[in-house]
Amino acid sequence: MSDNKKVVVFDYGFGNVRSAERALARVGADVEITRDFEKAMNADGLLVPGVGAFSACMDGLKKARGEWIIGRRLSGGRPVMGICVGMQILFERGIEHGVETEGLDEWPGTVAPLKAPVVPHMGWNTVRAPEDSQLFAGLGPEARFYFVHSYAVHDWSLEVTNAKIRAPRVTWATHGEPFVAAVENGALWATQFHPEKSGDAGAQLLTNWIETL
Repeated sequence: MSDNKKVVVFDYGFGNVRSAERALARVGADVEITRDFEKAMNADGLLVPGVGAFSACMDGLKKARGEWIIGRRLSGGRPVMGICVGMQILFERGIEHGVETEGLDEWPGTVAPLKAPVVPHMGWNTVRAPEDSQLFAGLGPEARFYFVHSYAVHDWSLEVTNAKIRAPRVTWATHGEPFVAAVENGALWATQFHPEKSGDAGAQLLTNWIETL
């Protein structure tokens, strides 16, 4: 459990903020739902949820100055975690119904439709996490997480050539084809699935994040 770390769930109009609040409170965080600039900047951790269309989430985020807050926090090494579309908007671009929308470009990559017999990918699935993952510490390969999405990132192209910088740890899942299920990259972590809807496994994952704050 955390020692009451202050976490802001960023309320920009697109996300299951109440579910996230309850899940974080369950693991001992001091949680507040807000879009207040100062509170979002000064919290120990910032959680960015997201549901719906990539383009709509980006519009909402910009109206709430969210892209500026995320950028400023990361430039100072302040932790940020994205969930579902809150993860997708961290990538370079999203393509939905043939329309391309610029993302935050924290990571290279394109969010594109899943190619699978059944879409959306809705329900429980396992993931393949790196052995040195902090996010999935204490969770074995049998752990299942709850997904709801029709789009995903299918390739990871970011390379780290500086030996002093730890390479991002990328977790994968498969639904029809492999896709990025989670990323740990310095102060920026994200999951395609919903930890707040993933029961005990999700609670362990959020605990792992809180303990790094």
